[in-house]
Parts: sequence; structure tokens; C-alpha cells
Amino acid sequence: MTRGLRALGIVAAGILGGALLFNLAFSKPGALPPEPVAITVTAQPVATFKRGDELTQFGPLKFLGGLVLTSPFPGFGGISGFALEQDGHFLAITDAGLFLSGRLVTENDRPTGLADVTAAALLDADGKVQAENAREDVESVTLAPDAAYVAMETINEIWRYPRDALGKRGTLVPAPAIKGLRRNTGLESLAFMPSGPLKGALIAIGEEGAKKADDLPGFIIGGPAPGTFTVTKSGPFDATDLALGPDGNFYLLERHYTPLEGVNMQLRRFPASEVKPGARITGEVLGRFDMGYEIDNMEGLGVTRSAAGEILLTMISDDNFSPLQRTILLRFAVSGD
Repeated sequence: MTRGLRALGIVAAGILGGALLFNLAFSKPGALPPEPVAITVTAQPVATFKRGDELTQFGPLKFLGGLVLTSPFPGFGGISGFALEQDGHFLAITDAGLFLSGRLVTENDRPTGLADVTAAALLDADGKVQAENAREDVESVTLAPDAAYVAMETINEIWRYPRDALGKRGTLVPAPAIKGLRRNTGLESLAFMPSGPLKGALIAIGEEGAKKADDLPGFIIGGPAPGTFTVTKSGPFDATDLALGPDGNFYLLERHYTPLEGVNMQLRRFPASEVKPGARITGEVLGRFDMGYEIDNMEGLGVTRSAAGEILLTMISDDNFSPLQRTILLRFAVSGD
């Protein structure tokens, strides 16, 4: 979560003139159970993506549906990373240092709800709650065949967990290259390479470069050819998540925020084969959307394939634990892939 997005809570609270709302927008919940607990999540459908318009096709992106998610569990919200498996099971993480696991329920690829949702705090190597040791700003999660990896932005660390991560201890992954990232604009995106020349490596992209106008910094961590690369800065957009699709493409979710315009969302893709030490990658913009569409602070991205062979992009938002924002899940099919 960037300083700009935190400012969204300030601006909105100022407009409403409520000190209580200001405090709520900044307070992360203390609900961090060390052992997994079952929670209930309620879903309300998002009927149209463009406000006041029944249009479903937006360039190569076809809107399949969306959900506004709420829960009585006080730790729900702040979802900043989302790994989705082909069978619908997901592992998500929150800004407060919480794992969420469950199953995305769909009807003909249209999302209809979340089922079997469980929550548990991220634990360190000693079994202690990570958030209690200043490791709460968790921003990305990715799945490997035998592990789950998470990236923490403020402290710029990567941790490895068993694939069934809830209630399990993590271990720190050596990644000295990422330590130079700025404190609150560090690792927002993380993906695992299961095959190819970089098999076994983690691919990470920082939210911003050393300066806001710089290209986005990329890191190849581990594997046979570790190193760094860059992703061309696309206008004002910053990286918020990265996912490897079954088509061999990386999909990059990006965001831009100003107090006057609110939040904007962008989606880019580029071939995984372009990722190599020293590369400078531009990719293809698939869509760019402003507050005239049903978006919020979109930070999590999962990529799967439908039974018909289409690439499906499923995104989820980080509501900053603010009553002025929403946890919204959106799904698109990509044409012409």
C-alpha cells in the first residue's frame, strides 16, 4: 500500500469531516489468530463493470462478473496479494499479516462467492506472529509446487512457507538484491517460474524505481540465472501484482492514484521468455480504467484458464481497512491471447 493510497483515506475522511473515519482508515485489525479459523465471507454481485453501462467488452478484456466481499471477521480486508489455482482454490494475504485461504465459487466462469474461507496469521521461523515483529506489510503471494512465497514491502523480505501455509512456520529467503528498494515502494509483485530457463526462480517487481519516474525494478531470485531487469514505466502507473499465466505470459497489474482523479487501474502482459538478466521489458497494455468503472485499489491478481481455453484474470482490491473503500473481486477473459 503506497503513501498515496493511504492519503485516499485522509482525503475522503476530510470530505466527510469525520475524525472517526480517519482513524478507521489507518488502523489495521488486531485479529491475527496463530491457528487457522474458519470465517464467513458474504458476496454481493457487481452487475456491470462500467458504471451505468451494460457493455462487457473492453478491448481484449471481456468482463465476466465481479463481487463486493464483506465479512464479520474483524481481520478481513486489506487484501494485497492473491494466488489462484486452476481448481478455484486460492491463497491470499493481507496488509495486516494474515493468510486467507478458500475456494472461489463460479458459475460458467462468473464469480459468485467465496467458500471454505480460513484465516491465520503469518508466522516466523519460531512460530511467532510476524506482524508482532514489524513484518505486517505483506504485499504479494505466489505458489510453487511445494511452497508458498510471500513478499513484505516495508522491510523488503521474502518468506517461504509450506504450500498449506496457514498455521505453519516460515523461513526467510536470502534476497540481498531487494534490500535497496525504498521503504514503502518496495516489493509488490512476486511470481514463481515452474519451468523454462529460469526454472525454480522467483520473479519480483518493485512498486516503483529509485525515483517515481524511473522504470520498475525487476529481480530474478534464485534459479539458474539470478539477476535484475527492468519493466518500462507506463505513464504514471506503479506495479501492484504479477502473475504467470498458463499461456506463458506474465500479467502485470498496475495502479495510479491522485486525490483529484482517485484510483486508476492498468493491466499489461509480456512473454515470460523476455525475463532475463539485463532485460528491459515494455509489454502490451490490455486495458486502463478510471473511477468511471467498478474498481477500487486493485492489488491482487490470479491468472487461470477456462474450460473453453480462455485466459481468465481475477483481481481483488485492498480496501486499506477503510470504511470508505471496498473489497472488490473482478474477473475478465482475455481474447486474442
